[in-house]
Amino acid sequence: MLTLKLNPHLLECGTDEAGRGCLAGPVTAAAIILPDNFSNQILNDSKQLSEAKRKSLKPLLEDCSISYGVTHIFMEEIDKINILNASILAMQKSITQLKPQPEHIIVDGNKFKPYHNIPHTCVIKGDGKYLNIAAASVLAKTYRDEFMEKIHEEFPMYNWKKNKGYPTAEHREAIRKHGITKYHRKSFRLLPEQFTLDLK
Repeated sequence: MLTLKLNPHLLECGTDEAGRGCLAGPVTAAAIILPDNFSNQILNDSKQLSEAKRKSLKPLLEDCSISYGVTHIFMEEIDKINILNASILAMQKSITQLKPQPEHIIVDGNKFKPYHNIPHTCVIKGDGKYLNIAAASVLAKTYRDEFMEKIHEEFPMYNWKKNKGYPTAEHREAIRKHGITKYHRKSFRLLPEQFTLDLK
């Protein structure tokens, strides 16, 4: 059972990102403040939920939250500042959208940079421990998936509506065959180097 938040006596937001390991598309983050009376039996780390459950949770979380924010950081910026910095920037920009601003921030993972003078705590696998981080993970994932489904229409040969830009064998095969698009991250290794194993 997930706990609502880390600091029960503070106005706390959870924040998380989606799409860090993708070859194409933005990295997307969300931040959310849930009310103290919030409870939900389904909500969990977005990776543990089916797409249908994530989609059903999205409007519920938006409606019942005190405040939420979502940010895409696009490929050009990722290539310029690197994926870790882009992920942190996306989380911070999402927190900027919150009204009121939180008194404490909990972040999924182990890396963050100070945001204004608000204290923060990094929680490894936090999306499986705290409802406010799990909620942020669901919003980040659903908003990013919607973006990838939209650009799939433009470049259907990469099947982004299914792989969402992750490095699946099918996605890499499409890059081999068709080259890259404006949505691919040029700073990433888009095709793995070929290694041969000498097993003698």
